Amino acid sequence: MSDTRTPATSVKAETPEPGKARKMLQLLLADKTATIAAIFLIVIIACAILGPLLLDQLATRQNLRGRNAPPFDLARGFFWILGGDQLGRPLLARIIVAAGNTMAVATGAVIASMTIGSALGLVAGYSRGKLGDIVPRIADVIMSFPSLLLAVIVLYMLEPSVSNIVIVLAITRIPVYLRTTRAEVLEVRERMFVQAAIVMGASHLRIIFRHILPVILPTLLTIATLDFAFVMLAESSLSFLGIGIQPPEITWGLMVSQGRPYLTSAWWLSFWPGLVIILTTLSLNLLSNWMRVALDPTQRWRLEIGGKKNG
Repeated sequence: MSDTRTPATSVKAETPEPGKARKMLQLLLADKTATIAAIFLIVIIACAILGPLLLDQLATRQNLRGRNAPPFDLARGFFWILGGDQLGRPLLARIIVAAGNTMAVATGAVIASMTIGSALGLVAGYSRGKLGDIVPRIADVIMSFPSLLLAVIVLYMLEPSVSNIVIVLAITRIPVYLRTTRAEVLEVRERMFVQAAIVMGASHLRIIFRHILPVILPTLLTIATLDFAFVMLAESSLSFLGIGIQPPEITWGLMVSQGRPYLTSAWWLSFWPGLVIILTTLSLNLLSNWMRVALDPTQRWRLEIGGKKNG
């Protein structure tokens, strides 16, 4: 009689494991703090995209009868729940619209600095010649100047605009990605699978993009998430000093700066945009900590065990 039992390996093969995206979503939902941070950031991104399209006129229309209107008064409408500013414009609408410029500056600076810095770091780490020694020296020169002071000097000489702020902040953050990428590549380059690819005659581009870059990418994404908060705070600081985004454009930092003269009489002018800056920065930091663990195979088990306990 033949044995009709199904092998254990067949049963296992018939049960496909969840994809990487689904697995990451499960790990995210297992961490309540990271989930709340991610939801908050999704709301901020939605405001940044839709706010300027839907609420631009409401955020810029002046109504002196509502000048410094107190918060939690819905007599003028829902968007006055946080009060009005010194020109009678609803603060909630202005915060939503300001998210567009704030996120645009931070996103542009992080993407530009990450792309350029990572490319230079890959070249510097993989190259064994003089180029590998020259590129890090460039990063050392940039890092020898305080990043915020360098941005202040450059923007003082140039016209403050979104593009100039993105360029200046991107330049100051390039060394972070360059040095991190170079250090990671120097370590990964000596691993056996990379050496095997070299022996098999793989091209340099294939080794870099197929074998090295996927290994160091999680580290770069974690740094980018954390750096996003730093760039956003830097932009807010520049706007607070008066050399960032200029009116009629608005950012959260500029709103804090404009409300500073009214702190004793209308504290809400600076409080609400400042609170949004704090919450966004905190959410980015929490999400960065979660990504550092979730993308590390040696630490991921902590999230998996936490998810099973919560389940």
